[in-house]
Amino acid sequence: MPRYEYRCRTCGDTFELSRPMAESAAPAACPAGHDDTVKLLSTVAVGGSASAPSPASQAGGGGGGGGCCGGGCCG
Repeated sequence: MPRYEYRCRTCGDTFELSRPMAESAAPAACPAGHDDTVKLLSTVAVGGSASAPSPASQAGGGGGGGGCCGGGCCG
């Protein structure tokens, strides 16, 4: 279930709620009981690693090309 971040305009508290996507736009009361809240935009961080291309792929050696059709049928 996705988590959404909200800020209370009354007390300034920031809080998160887990709720279905269908309810993402529904009003949310802050933990202190205030109803004047706004949903914040969240950023998503995706971790991983990338490796450098091999010298053969950089020099165009093997594995296709590019262009309009992937390099297989164009001359």
